[in-house]
Amino acid sequence: MDVAKETQIQSLSVKIKGKAEVCWSEHYGQTTVVYSDKEKFYSMKRFFILEEKTQGNGHEMLNDPSGRPYSSVVASGRHVYLFAFQLPQQHFPPSFKGSVGKIVYSLEAKLERAMRISTKDKAEFHYAPKPDLPGPELMAPQYGTKDKQMKLFTSGSVSMNINTEKMGYYLGEGLKVLAEVQNNSSRSVKPKYCLYEKHSFLAKGKRRLHTHNILKDEGEPIEPNSKKTVTKLLSIPPSLTISVLNCRILKVEYRLRVYLNVPYTSDPEIKFPVVILPPQPAKNSDFGIWNQPPGSNMYPNPLPIVPLNVVGPSGPSGASGYSGPPDAQFGAHSSPAPPGQLGPFSQQFDPSAPPPYQDYQLYPKLPDHPEKS
Repeated sequence: MDVAKETQIQSLSVKIKGKAEVCWSEHYGQTTVVYSDKEKFYSMKRFFILEEKTQGNGHEMLNDPSGRPYSSVVASGRHVYLFAFQLPQQHFPPSFKGSVGKIVYSLEAKLERAMRISTKDKAEFHYAPKPDLPGPELMAPQYGTKDKQMKLFTSGSVSMNINTEKMGYYLGEGLKVLAEVQNNSSRSVKPKYCLYEKHSFLAKGKRRLHTHNILKDEGEPIEPNSKKTVTKLLSIPPSLTISVLNCRILKVEYRLRVYLNVPYTSDPEIKFPVVILPPQPAKNSDFGIWNQPPGSNMYPNPLPIVPLNVVGPSGPSGASGYSGPPDAQFGAHSSPAPPGQLGPFSQQFDPSAPPPYQDYQLYPKLPDHPEKS
């Protein structure tokens, strides 16, 4: 925050929140009905500065590095306030934006002064759940069988037995499909594969459904009166959104459709659910945002210097970002410097350098224009 001259501040706060919302409209003749709903995951607010008469009342205050309250009188220059949030220790759905709904995590800084319009700045950050080990139900094989009796221009029958190794797959992982096809018909058939996504938006007892094909592939033709076992490896794109199954008003699901292309008749098909999991990060990776166990070390020693508005590089499926550190303590620095210059607690940002904190830190973009008194 830059101030042109000594300034009296009523309130300086930062808030972090996560929520999901859906909204769409449908037309019934001359009537338009709007369907909307919201689900709030959490909202936490901390104050660097707050008028004494309004302190208490459940407001959580942040102190300076020495443990003293921040002064409401701010000298001219640049002031850097560092802080950290601890996210609740539970799983939340990942960041997502769809056609009529979204899951958004954001950080907001707010500055209030007497006889002045409040100044706000808001930034969204991406959240991905911690990549826990999948449960046994996601690692169990899936099986399906389908028989089809031909009619009209084709005689005989076809049958297929399909199995996949499991239900849960990490981003970028290969999806292996084993198909055993018995073609007792008078025509050749061709196995085909389609991975598609389903977006479900729910409000007021109504569901809005959007589907989209992710990838398609096919195998070699299987001649009449023959049996063949084929294996197909489908590559899951690393850019997919991970599955959203723990949100009340919004779901992101995936299905694998395996079918036989049979001339002059409807294609027999088998569908399997597919759950896309967060990628397993490499050691020291800067990907993702997830909660750390209580008691983890929040800051290196000594406390490092960090620039304003540092947000990590985007990872696959827009699933990068930062969550709060585990310790309950919150820190901040404030140091005046001449306008347009970096304060003693600031430094130039080198984008190629590793994050100065662990990669679950959050830093806001505070108002960077001079405040005029």
